[in-house]
Amino acid sequence: MRKIGSILAAFLFCAQAFLACSNSESYTITDGSAEPQTALEEVVKSDTTVPEESTQADTTALEDTASVDTSSQEDTTGADSTEQTSELQIPLFANGITSGNLYLFYPADSFLTRFELGDIITVAIDGYDTLEMPVAEYSNDVPIAGFLLSAIKGYDYLTLTMHNGYFGEIFGIAAENAPINVTISMKEKGGFLFGLEMRYVQYMDYYVDVYPDLSIEEFANFREVRTTGMGKKKLYRSSSPIDPCLGRNLYADSLAKKAGIATFINLADSEKSAKSFRNFETSYYSTQDAIFLALPVEFFSTPFKEGLAKGFRFMIEHEGPYLAHCTFGMDRTGFTLAVLEALMGATSEDLGADYAKTFTNYFNVVNGKHEALNEKQANFFKDVVLRNLQAVYHADGIEVPDTRNADWATATEKYLKKIGLTPQEISDLKDRLK
Repeated sequence: MRKIGSILAAFLFCAQAFLACSNSESYTITDGSAEPQTALEEVVKSDTTVPEESTQADTTALEDTASVDTSSQEDTTGADSTEQTSELQIPLFANGITSGNLYLFYPADSFLTRFELGDIITVAIDGYDTLEMPVAEYSNDVPIAGFLLSAIKGYDYLTLTMHNGYFGEIFGIAAENAPINVTISMKEKGGFLFGLEMRYVQYMDYYVDVYPDLSIEEFANFREVRTTGMGKKKLYRSSSPIDPCLGRNLYADSLAKKAGIATFINLADSEKSAKSFRNFETSYYSTQDAIFLALPVEFFSTPFKEGLAKGFRFMIEHEGPYLAHCTFGMDRTGFTLAVLEALMGATSEDLGADYAKTFTNYFNVVNGKHEALNEKQANFFKDVVLRNLQAVYHADGIEVPDTRNADWATATEKYLKKIGLTPQEISDLKDRLK
């Protein structure tokens, strides 16, 4: 029965893999065999209706309006493969602009003769922003909050989209300004191929005996945050101490009691849903202060930022030690804790190591046993949190050009002011965490 249960649990986690605390969209592992309509459903995050003008006939006509700038092309024989002189220019029309995705009516098959899946490209949206992103197929091919250009063979359009979020809304791209020129150029040939491979380590399991080399704390993803500047026994993180879906809640709740957690910051649940979990009323959690924020897994969104500010104010108003969690303690928790760590003076290495630890605690269950991530795999996740902070701050006008040598504390204070905290509240929050 345990073996059958483990298989079922593995199937559940494969369906949820890289869900990362998401109630709205799960990471799934794709093998490229999906039928086109199924693929489309994966690509479209916030708009399920493809614009009428995306027919083959229309895009054939629009293809004539797309051009390749070859005026500056030179013989690149022997040149660095990351340097490409050609640019693909595609107009973004009003009917391709939504609050969620942006649709470029240029055939994917034609695009894929110039660029390939796994390339990292620069996308310049005239009058709005210039972004770097990979070429991939589905939104869940990239980590949470990541941007991508989706190119699926057989489709008569490309999609600028992201994993959990509203691309068009983030950058305020308005249909009344169309047509808008979009210029695509090569940044790094094959630079995201390893990222695509990382989808296949995202297997998890329910049972503790699948993780023989982990401590109970690691299995529950429970740990004290000890990054640079953070006070001792002030801040903790874990998987959910109350949601039984991962089989870790009882461990996390017991560890929270042992640590003397006084205040819980629940990023995942509403109060009603939290109290509906089995055995909530007998948990240690239920006897302590808690705020239930039910944040969307959309770091750029107004609801997320407003909820974040509300949670930080709750920390100011209540005594620690504090424990922040979502469901896995992965993405909402990962971003929230990175903000707090950065505020207190954490280095880039601190931020990356703490974030990646969560993924080493969950991922890479192979043939029914957990295997540790290797250094290259762990480094992939270290880069994710730095990129998330950089991208979210950038959207609020706060520039962090070098994520490896950033002054994260200064940038984070600016971000906290952007989301509504006063200088006094920021000072009080820092005092709570010293």
